[in-house]
Amino acid sequence: MAKLGVGIIGCGNISTTYCKFAPTFRSLDLRAVSDLNMDLANARAAEFGVRAETVDDLLAAGDIDVIVNLTIPAAHYYVSTRILNAGKHAYTEKPIVLTLDEGNRLRDLADSKGLRVGSAPDTFLGGAHQQARAALDAGKIGRVIGGTCHVMGHGMEAWHPNPDFFFKPGGGPVLDMGPYYITNLIQLIGPVKSVTAMAGTSFPNRTIGNGPRNGEVLTVETPTNIHAVMEFANGAIVTLGASWDVWKNAHQNMELYGETGSMYVPDPNFFGGEVKVSDKGGDMTALPGWDHPYGVANMKDGQGNDRANYRCAGLADMATAIDEGRQHRCNIDVAVHAVDVMTSILKSGAERRWVETTTTCDRPDALSPDEARALLA
Repeated sequence: MAKLGVGIIGCGNISTTYCKFAPTFRSLDLRAVSDLNMDLANARAAEFGVRAETVDDLLAAGDIDVIVNLTIPAAHYYVSTRILNAGKHAYTEKPIVLTLDEGNRLRDLADSKGLRVGSAPDTFLGGAHQQARAALDAGKIGRVIGGTCHVMGHGMEAWHPNPDFFFKPGGGPVLDMGPYYITNLIQLIGPVKSVTAMAGTSFPNRTIGNGPRNGEVLTVETPTNIHAVMEFANGAIVTLGASWDVWKNAHQNMELYGETGSMYVPDPNFFGGEVKVSDKGGDMTALPGWDHPYGVANMKDGQGNDRANYRCAGLADMATAIDEGRQHRCNIDVAVHAVDVMTSILKSGAERRWVETTTTCDRPDALSPDEARALLA
């Protein structure tokens, strides 16, 4: 297949990951990067041996087929709309947009132009989460009837030099970290029918602890402590705890409870990890090793731990799906449904009532080890 020419808008921290891992996949040819700050664009271009463009020039570039939108969440809808109007496919960092209305309008625009829209997270394509998917599909714990998931910490202000957007509307733990958890639940269980939640802000101010703005105090403008219950279309009831107001906790990242057993699923923020299951009253034991390539450690994180990182897998699958004429896995219906779930959680927390979702989606296709290998260069 011919490679798609890839461009990037937004040269912040996450762009390094996309630039580094795009060459891992056979359908992608990273050609150019852009940013409103051309110093950032020039630095990233020099680092990875691609060209730097202004945003306008990248949108007009004839050798660019798909543009990756790595701007801040508040700009995702505007930038993705510009990409589509330029006649190019769009792939965006999570969350795809910040409101359901934006998501629906983006889908309508893409459909009218015959273009694809994809969105992170693609971590659910990782070896661990696909192993969990295969075990569930094989009936390892029976029908899923419930579960819990927790994403808890104390925010980004201690290490991020510019954490402002995390604490403004459109930020917060649900919209920032929720996409990993909710998207993984959608691919494991299916769509969400309704939600209820309580939400609060325990710390009205945050102090930056790193970089040139060290000591600057930020005002928190969005809930940072949210506890929700999600009712899935299949009847499962799953609790979500999402908080940046917690110093320590010992919760499993994700537990699923089935009719005949239970499953521990590793952190959906990462591709790898250990999946554990029990049958009825038995002990939790790790599933045997699986040969999925996206579970193989290929880097070390900031703490020196081995990690599997295959960012761009979702983008590569979209590029291949365009060539093959099939639906891509990180598709707009899944991403918009996740936004529907997250914004419904926030609405429920603000209004203290049950909220029904208004969208649905199909579970994205599983990604087998052979299919994953076929995407690699």
